[in-house]
Amino acid sequence: MISFKGARYPKDVILFAVFFYVRYGVSYRDLEEIMSERGIEVDNTTLNRWVTKNAGAIAEAARRRKGPCDRSWRSDETDIKVKGAWVYLYRAVDKHGKTLDFTLSGRQNKPAATKFFARMLESNDLPRRIVIDRSGANTAAIKAINKMLKCFGCPIPIEMVSRKYLNNIEEQDHRFIKRRTRPMLGFKAFASAVATLDGIEVTHMVRKGPLRPTLCTFRQFAELAA
Repeated sequence: MISFKGARYPKDVILFAVFFYVRYGVSYRDLEEIMSERGIEVDNTTLNRWVTKNAGAIAEAARRRKGPCDRSWRSDETDIKVKGAWVYLYRAVDKHGKTLDFTLSGRQNKPAATKFFARMLESNDLPRRIVIDRSGANTAAIKAINKMLKCFGCPIPIEMVSRKYLNNIEEQDHRFIKRRTRPMLGFKAFASAVATLDGIEVTHMVRKGPLRPTLCTFRQFAELAA
């Protein structure tokens, strides 16, 4: 549960602003104007703080509450610019396109990939196979994960598949994230990038597979803060 104690604005106002920013292609100054037109005076720096403070916590709640997934996974990474340098957004979906997990890393190497796969195993069922690109880092990471699983008594290793056409689902899924981040022209701080991308991923997750189908997307997003 996210605490809004002591906040100057009502919880729903804060959550609406966070949701609107991560869901639609607006800048903080655009959002400041939109909020003003609705009678809410809040400056763009405050809006940035709201996103940085709350989006990550909402993403953690979404990871805990998402339903079961298929045991065939697709994993890939896409590049994001932060402070003028490229960093890497690791993402994974199942064969039906359901979001499994996501994380931003400053490196594209074996330790970063291993950390991502290990984190996915904590919040999802053990996969039967993982489809990846021809990245040496991802290959080495899955081998390390299989070695770890063997030490824990798992007799059947995760099958590793490197076939480009099988990863089309994941590559298509990147498009929604890129569509939202492209107008931003890069992030100025890594922490802000992590929080914003967390929020974008959550709204995308809710749109693809509603946590509460009877509620609108914003209400599902807001419930994750409860």
